[in-house]
Amino acid sequence: MCRTGDEQDKKAVPGSGPAGDSALFSALLEDSVEDLYENAPCGYLSTLLDGQIAKANATLLNWLGYQRDDIVGRRKFSDLLTVGGRLYHETHFAPLLRMQGEISGIALELKAADGTRLPVLVTSTVKTGSDGEPLLIRTTVFDARDRRAYEEELLRARKESERERERLQLLATTLQGTLLPPALADVPGLDVAAHYHIASVDEVGGDFYDLFPLAGGTWGMFLGDVCGKGAKAAAVTSLARYTLRAAAVYNPDPAAALGNLNTVLNHEYNGSDPRFCTVIYGLLTPDGDHGGFRITLASGGHPPALLIRADGTADYLPTPGGQLIGVLPNAHISTTTVRLNPGDTLLLHTDGLTEAHTATAGDRYGDDALLDFGRTLAPTTAQHTITAIRDLLDTLGTGVDDDTAVLAISIPRPNREEHP
Repeated sequence: MCRTGDEQDKKAVPGSGPAGDSALFSALLEDSVEDLYENAPCGYLSTLLDGQIAKANATLLNWLGYQRDDIVGRRKFSDLLTVGGRLYHETHFAPLLRMQGEISGIALELKAADGTRLPVLVTSTVKTGSDGEPLLIRTTVFDARDRRAYEEELLRARKESERERERLQLLATTLQGTLLPPALADVPGLDVAAHYHIASVDEVGGDFYDLFPLAGGTWGMFLGDVCGKGAKAAAVTSLARYTLRAAAVYNPDPAAALGNLNTVLNHEYNGSDPRFCTVIYGLLTPDGDHGGFRITLASGGHPPALLIRADGTADYLPTPGGQLIGVLPNAHISTTTVRLNPGDTLLLHTDGLTEAHTATAGDRYGDDALLDFGRTLAPTTAQHTITAIRDLLDTLGTGVDDDTAVLAISIPRPNREEHP
């Protein structure tokens, strides 16, 4: 039979045909397995049970800069570790491996031949014989340099973020401080105390208060709450505080002072971003020879003041009909007048207190609870009242999710204890 040249050449090629293909495949397979071990993308090493290195692949040797004869049969695995790594290996890694037979994902550092450090993740397993007795330890080593660099970058970014947050908190705290009086004025014949509870150190709140002298021995005081938080609310807070002080000097009448503030806010913030606030403003006038004060209060949509009497009673001073300041061109301002006698205490507060969440799901502290709270304090003093409210706010904890300002004034009782 006549064969073509190709067929003759094919027959002449050693290893061709089914038997030759099988042999070639086996040879390639063996070569691939050995090459995969030696040049794997991770390091491999086998050690005896005492840690002596019996085998290491080319990848690991290249990472560390060693020749095979430098470490195989000459060093233990722990010899390749840094001082801290050896300590961890002896106290944690090796004991856990003996107990569990496997340990994975342990972060260590290997020492290269030139003294540099190589961050790695190590996984080791104990190979056992047919009788279950341990024979050797197989270890896989993963290069963690990229991961270490990533973690260091994350840590750097986190520290920078923390520094930025600290700067913002300092700015917020500093700005908040400029919106409140550095110290309350000393009013002859009155005890005065105040407290500002910050719900979040990350944002500037909109609560504000002040107490200041006016002509003729009278005094002005106010407490308010601007809608919203942050820089925009702080701008309104600053404007409201200084406008009220200026307006009171021009005309101390409480309704007139709030009317002026309403005009300013309505004019400045009547566009797409309206801003308004609630305010309660009081004019304090010494009244008579017995140490009393006549107080005229004007409210622009603010929670009513709480009057705690020397006789042990307590009630809100209603100022019905007062409208939010800054919403309408001509807001209706509601007023009321009351006499404060020795032993009486007047408390102004923002709604961060009464709207705080309690331990009961969905419940808020509420006006009734504050009224009961005042009745349990009566009779009291300004300082005692503020101290009790600070304790109350601490009890409510994270339920107080809005800033809270409280301002209390009281007239000392002659020849009696300051509080019960």
